[in-house]
Amino acid sequence: MSAAGLTGVRRAARESVSGLPRAFWWLWTSTLINRLGAFVATFMALYLTLDRGYSASYAGLVASLHGLGGVVSSLGSGVMTDRLGRRPTLLVAQVSTAFSVALLGLMRDPVAIAGVAFLVGMASNASRPAVQAMMADIVKPEDRVRAFSLNYWAINLGFAVSSAGAGFVAQYSYLAGFLGEAALTLVCAVLVFLKLPESRPVRTAVEQATESAVRLGTVLRDGRFMSVVGLSFVVALIFQQASVGLPVAMGKDGFSSADYGMAVAVNGVLIVVLQIPVTRFIEHRDPRRLLVISSVVAGYGFGLTAFAGSVGLYALTVCVWTLAEIVNAPTQTGLVVRLSPVHGRGRYQGMYTMSWAVAALIAPLMSGVIIDRFGAEWLWGTCAVLGTVAALGYGVLMRGLPPQGGPGGPGRGAAPRSAVRTESAGPRSLTPARRPRSLAGSAASAVSAASAVPPSPGCPDGSTSR
Repeated sequence: MSAAGLTGVRRAARESVSGLPRAFWWLWTSTLINRLGAFVATFMALYLTLDRGYSASYAGLVASLHGLGGVVSSLGSGVMTDRLGRRPTLLVAQVSTAFSVALLGLMRDPVAIAGVAFLVGMASNASRPAVQAMMADIVKPEDRVRAFSLNYWAINLGFAVSSAGAGFVAQYSYLAGFLGEAALTLVCAVLVFLKLPESRPVRTAVEQATESAVRLGTVLRDGRFMSVVGLSFVVALIFQQASVGLPVAMGKDGFSSADYGMAVAVNGVLIVVLQIPVTRFIEHRDPRRLLVISSVVAGYGFGLTAFAGSVGLYALTVCVWTLAEIVNAPTQTGLVVRLSPVHGRGRYQGMYTMSWAVAALIAPLMSGVIIDRFGAEWLWGTCAVLGTVAALGYGVLMRGLPPQGGPGGPGRGAAPRSAVRTESAGPRSLTPARRPRSLAGSAASAVSAASAVPPSPGCPDGSTSR
């Protein structure tokens, strides 16, 4: 590469990471460390079937309970994020995750394993609304798509490294994998405790007197936002097929788990390589157009799987829908923040997170029923239809959306504009850093649970709750 080319690459890289606050980079580092320790979501099924000798059906049941825990905790952690603050919620979630993961590695009774897996799902999912709300608090509106992309990139980079390392660890001791994840999660908690101030915007006396509090009812009455949640659920059903429908379909076509792993590995590689440059391209483009296009590409990317007959062709379809994921993930998260009132971000993020958690429960059932009764081709056709529906929904929903930083508010049907305050230029104020007083699927799911798979594509933070 010429000197001019190298200079251009360096300038592009510098522009991609410049201008973001220090607190964001500490949060980004915490995310990376957390994903470097990922073990349970990836190797739980192998641990249960190979090391403990349980059936694939039992492994699928445990995976479903883990996902159910995430559904239960989504709204509760959103409320905690708004009431207690982002930092206390993160600390409670991470410390709880660390101890519950370590406990899970020590359990031997099948009932105890299932119960603790549910607790792990609750604890690990509880940090998501707090992370997203804190990132929205500390990053300026015009930089949020870039910030969410960098965070998503860290998730996938950490997972790629951890998958390889944890695979070697699992060959010698699954318990070491559980304890390793617990230790790294505690490191994240320490980092949050020492380096991240509370970012929840302070309500002034005037605001407390004139603005109504944002409650879960406010979120449910916000017609535009709940429509976004519904469309997010539809898109999530599509992307979840990467880890539930795709391995089952490939298995029925005579391909091995190694073949599936080789094809789906393209997803992580492309995200690590392309996420940052693609973000530079889409950062200031119309989010409505991006969401419409990415929904169509996702749906028909999976739809093309119906015509795949070799590992190479399967990998090619992965390339198609991965491009949709790279565009959809940060754009969708940015839209959620854009529609969320400042003092209700936790509840809004919790509702959005729940749409993915519910999709993670339903997708295995959907793919299992369709594949068993009609064949895999019908599943991929359904994905194409869902992508079309989501694209049409985004096209209609985002008409008249106020410009970024504009005077908008929560969507139609929410509390009146005078009742909630949205943000126009970043957080008004941050409370000073202070130490908290206390740290007070179906046949498809069973088969897919027996494979080591990457984080669920497009998930709000890129992680998975299986």
